Formats: sequence, C-alpha cells, structure tokens
Amino acid sequence: MPWHLKQRLRSLRAQNHSVAERTPGRPFVIIGGGLAGGSAAATLREEGFAGPVVLLSREQGVPFGRPPLSKTYLRSEEDLDGWYVRPAGWYADHDVELRSGAVAVAVDPAGHTVTLASGEELAYEKVLIATGGRNRRLGGPGAGLPGIHYLRTKAECDAIKQAAMAGRRAVVVGMGFIGCEVVASLTQLGVDVTAVFPGKAPLDRVLGGQVGALIGAIHRANGVQFLPGHEVAAFEGTERLEAVVTASGRRIACDFAVVGLGIEPDVLPVAVEQENGILTDELCQASARDVYAAGDAANHLHPLFGRIRVEHYNNAEKQGAAAARAMLGSTASYDYVHSFWSDQYEHKIEYVGHADRWDEFVIRGSVEEGKLIGFYLADGIVRAAVGLDRGGDPELDLDGEMAACARLVAARAGPAAAVLADERTDLWALGKR
Repeated sequence: MPWHLKQRLRSLRAQNHSVAERTPGRPFVIIGGGLAGGSAAATLREEGFAGPVVLLSREQGVPFGRPPLSKTYLRSEEDLDGWYVRPAGWYADHDVELRSGAVAVAVDPAGHTVTLASGEELAYEKVLIATGGRNRRLGGPGAGLPGIHYLRTKAECDAIKQAAMAGRRAVVVGMGFIGCEVVASLTQLGVDVTAVFPGKAPLDRVLGGQVGALIGAIHRANGVQFLPGHEVAAFEGTERLEAVVTASGRRIACDFAVVGLGIEPDVLPVAVEQENGILTDELCQASARDVYAAGDAANHLHPLFGRIRVEHYNNAEKQGAAAARAMLGSTASYDYVHSFWSDQYEHKIEYVGHADRWDEFVIRGSVEEGKLIGFYLADGIVRAAVGLDRGGDPELDLDGEMAACARLVAARAGPAAAVLADERTDLWALGKR
C-alpha cells in the first residue's frame, strides 16, 4: 500500500524524536534501500529507537515500492512519489543516515562489521539484510544485444519506456506476474506483443490451470500473441536485437524484448545458514547473533506455512517492519497471512495465503463471467484463495470477501467444498468456527 494511503491507518507513536534524545554508539545498520529496508528504518523510529541508524542503498534515491514499475509508471500514468516509503526529507529529519550508492560486499557476524565496496568497514550493533533479489538472466547467443531489457529498477523501467512506442513489436519472455503486467502495459501503450513462456497458460504454476486459462483469455482478447510451451534459445541481431529464436526454431521479429523470468535472492557473503535466501526464524533472526533478514532475500519460518520465501510488496513492507521490532526486542512471531495483488488491463487479481501445492481447487462465482474466488485446499484445509475481479484488497477493504478469505486461512478452516462454493455461505462465519 503506498505511503500516502497509510497515514489514516498508521500509529502516531514516537514520530518526532529529537536528535538530543538519541544515544551514541554503534548503529543499527540496514543493508538494502528497497521497501523492506526503508520500512525497517521507519519502524525503528516510530517504535522509539533513539540510537543511530544507517541505511545502505545500492540504488540512488529513497526507498520506494516497485509495483508501478510494471504498471502505472511504465505507462507514464503515475510518478513514484506516492510509493515512497517516506518522503525524501524524512530520513534527514529523523536522523536516519541514508547512504545512496553505498554497496555492501560482506558482513562479518563475528566482528560485527559490514564491508563496503569502497573498502570502508562499518561496525554495527545489529544488522538487517534486506538486499532483495536479482533478475534471473538468459544466456546463449545474442544475450548481450542492446534492446534486451530486464525490469527491477527505475532505470531499467525508464529504458523500457523509451523503447515502448506505439506500433513497435516486442517479445516478452515469461508470463509470471511481472511478465503479465509488462505485457498488459506494453499492449495498452500500443505495442504489438508476443509472449513466450514454458507453461501451458500464464501464471499456471502459481494459480493453477483454470485461473491461468482465464488470464490467458484476457490477454488474447487484448491482442497479445502467445507461444506457450516455448523457451528462448537465442537472440538475433547485428548492432541490436532484431529477433528472438525459440528452441523449436520459431523466429519472432521484434524491436525489443523484455525478459521476466523471476528473481533469485541477492545475498552478499555472510556466515549464516542459507538455502534459497537467508534462513530466518519466526522473529526474522538469522543463525548468527544480531543478524536479521527481511524481504526477498529472507527464507523465513512461518507458523502457518512453514519455511517460505515470498517476493511480493506486502511481505517486504510488513517483514521489514517486523524485523525492526525484533531488533528492538519484540518476541512476536512474524505470522502475516501473506497477500498480493496484480492489475492487468482493467482486471484485478487478489491472492491471500500461500499454497505451493494443493489437492483441491474450489470455485465460488462464475468461470464464464471471469469473476470468481478460488480456494486452494490441501488435506482439506484452506491454504490460500485467489480473487479475479471479485474481491477487494484485503489490506484496504477489511470487510470484503478477500479479507474473509484471509481469516479462513489464518483459522486453518476446513469447510466442505460445497459450502465454500455456495454463494449463500457467509465466509466470515466460516472463519469464526
């Protein structure tokens, strides 16, 4: 949720600590100037922490949420100011040392130090690693040609914006959430888009075949050409990209390409347990004393879902805040029932919970109309739910259907499939049983 929308919901606790009230000593160091890191810095001050805080950011500028990069900012409909974790002047006003362009290259838990690319060694009292993720990249012939784009940073988005002129031809590789949103935005800008992806339908690995087919139909209705079940073998061009070639030999002429194959955790060298990110406990603590992790780089232990690594906006924001509270001594488990959303054309997808496997999928609503809630059940328990043009954002619409679905997940509810599917069933009542 953008910063400016949260002011009505945010606690006013301890927002105006004077510098004189703060105590000297080794700082709390936050590595990563994205949403998780920025949220952690803000939470430290809001919770009344009076010590020094240093926020190291590889990117220039202030921490912000990335959702507009594949949607409204890409389409030049919105700037990023409303997505800042805090306004640009907040960091100096609250004595947070924001060091833009500072690259951490190693953390030494034994010595309690962070080493920067400049050679500087920075001592810390506690450290939060919130370094996010890096794009999975394609290799092979022509992979370095100009005209092949990835999307993670504002600069990368700006490069795509320059290429995305009406009437041009683009190939988008991958139809996960970023791929789908980029395809929709480029199409809305008048670009002729062909999508190449290995699955049978967009998002089928995450949302299942039925919902994936519906999303695919939405894109096709907007003129997108699909090549499902294909993988890219090479890029062709002399001075810049001219065509994408699939493993089956299909050649797609294009003016530019956007590769969206997901991310992997971007973890700098640090002596802590790691597996698909930094392993943390339910308090966001890593295996070394005074080391914490949050956001895309953290593989956290969740009381409902077990060990998971979540790459979405809501998790980065909330886990960054939870890690900050843990650094201050909180013993509250990070038990957020995960949620995320995706806007594609005029359609909205909402998701709550977490399900990497399910043995039953129950639909409430109309597949024909494309307006439904789908429940993912494993061993009879509701593990997650998806809403397509049906529910409101569970972060904002606290009385809506998707918020009720989140309650079902949190309660580990196991209602019969027929009960879930019945539109007359009060989902809130099910969650209270």
